[in-house]
Amino acid sequence: MKTVFVVVLFLVVLTRPVTVSAEGGGDRLTGRAFATRSEVIARNGMAATSQPLATQVAIEILKQGGSAVDAAIAANATLGLMEPTGNGMGGDLFAIVWDAKTKQLHGLNASGRSPYGLTLQHFKDKGMTSIPAHGPLPVTVPGCVDGWFELHKKFGKLPMSQVLAPAIRYATEGFPLSELIAFYWKHGSRALRQQPGFAKTMLPSGKAPKKGDIFKNPYLANTLTILGRDGRDAFYRGELADIMVSFCERVGCFLRQRDFEDHTSTWVQPVSTNYRGYDVWELPPNGQGIAALQILNLIEPFDISTMGHNSAEYLHLLVEAKKIAYEDRARFYADPDFFDVPVAELVSKSYATTRRKLFNPKRASSRIPAGDPKLIHGDTIYLTVADKDRNMVSLIQSNYRGFGSGLSPDGLGFIFQDRGQLFSLEEGHPNVYEPHKRPFHTIIPAFVTKDGKPWMSFGVMGGDMQPQGHVQVLCNMIDFGMNVQEAGDAARFHHVGSSEPTGEVMKDGGTLMLESGVSVETKRGLAQRRHRIRFGSGGYGGYQAIHYDAERDIYIGASESRKDGQAAGY
Repeated sequence: MKTVFVVVLFLVVLTRPVTVSAEGGGDRLTGRAFATRSEVIARNGMAATSQPLATQVAIEILKQGGSAVDAAIAANATLGLMEPTGNGMGGDLFAIVWDAKTKQLHGLNASGRSPYGLTLQHFKDKGMTSIPAHGPLPVTVPGCVDGWFELHKKFGKLPMSQVLAPAIRYATEGFPLSELIAFYWKHGSRALRQQPGFAKTMLPSGKAPKKGDIFKNPYLANTLTILGRDGRDAFYRGELADIMVSFCERVGCFLRQRDFEDHTSTWVQPVSTNYRGYDVWELPPNGQGIAALQILNLIEPFDISTMGHNSAEYLHLLVEAKKIAYEDRARFYADPDFFDVPVAELVSKSYATTRRKLFNPKRASSRIPAGDPKLIHGDTIYLTVADKDRNMVSLIQSNYRGFGSGLSPDGLGFIFQDRGQLFSLEEGHPNVYEPHKRPFHTIIPAFVTKDGKPWMSFGVMGGDMQPQGHVQVLCNMIDFGMNVQEAGDAARFHHVGSSEPTGEVMKDGGTLMLESGVSVETKRGLAQRRHRIRFGSGGYGGYQAIHYDAERDIYIGASESRKDGQAAGY
């Protein structure tokens, strides 16, 4: 009878009707047809990163008694080795931390500033209208290392030498390169192999390593060992700073001792808006996080759940709301030490009501003016870790364009970022280049609370895609009832061409890129609304998330298929 039962059950499964969507093959027996895998569920701890070995490092640190922040730093250091195509200690860092003891969120802005010795006049004298992507001119002070130590000082439990030990071990012994990172390594190195120090650090055999090749970085192992032994001052005031300054003087980079000595991270208060009962938290400028809050405010009055997921009506609404918010992004987002950013007004519901009048439900806009919020009163890698004490950290870190500037200081094993490319060279612009100023930043961690409890820590990598990705993930879960894995796997749009904080202005409404999972009917409906549509892979970001189910006291993790990543728990 047992054999008969199994056969009958097998036949039932085979004949079970399965709904096939435009977003996938419909082969899964549970969940949405387009989901690539099940969620990861655990009680004691969870980590989700863009590289499986880095995820396992985070779990290793948690099991050693480390906090969520300890594990996040360990994973970030490991990713700097394993995914230098997106991050490293030559870049910047932002984080949002949920402290279970005080039941509060803490925000950290660990972004670096422009060199004291480089001025706007230098670019004018060279006839430049924009800052180049590579070489010495876009380099700003690396903020990542100070960010690690600020986080560790406030929330760490294990000694820093123990936190950095797994990354040091992998850098010394080597690790096999994963598939997508190998692809970016090959393509990114083509333009950078002539930059000072790049080939010696990233192309030790004279060419980019391939998938499965063992890569070692003894230079980085030594740098991390020094940090674990001597602390952050070794990087900003000690022997590592001396090496970086000497290198910069030789290759034409403007960073000097004063730039490193004066660097500080800033603890900031996260900013929120309530979307259908969920409090969504982002960090204030110089980052672009509040753009996601502005978009959510713009779309909240619409009955999105009845529109249908990724329908033409739904995507048109989100794209037009994005255009409206991004015009404000181009006009008002800048370093608050140099410009009084009207954050409270920009994320207010009343301001959204005013700006919503620009929305045309039947036609794509080609030009949108920036608003006047004063009239209202009121890269990249992403990772997230949660520990047994219910602390959670949402952390994002980047060099900006892939490997960054391409400049690798002598024998240190990492690349300087090129974040300074995002300054404007337009006089009078809030984001205009000035000495010792933080540039506009694209990398943004996100956090969601509900009824005063943590609900989700998440992020979506990918330049200007990030606020767009945050909104799409949240709508997928809140409006369309998807689980945390499905919310990341669902097909996305990416609108490009809005006005930028560098001074570039939107032309002809920009271009709407759609993933292959978006239906033909939707594409036709968007074309009828005069959207300029382009198809293709890439540019849709990379997502990791941890959802906390407060009722059952469990963590649910997700890592999407667009990256090499993994979610794991214990």
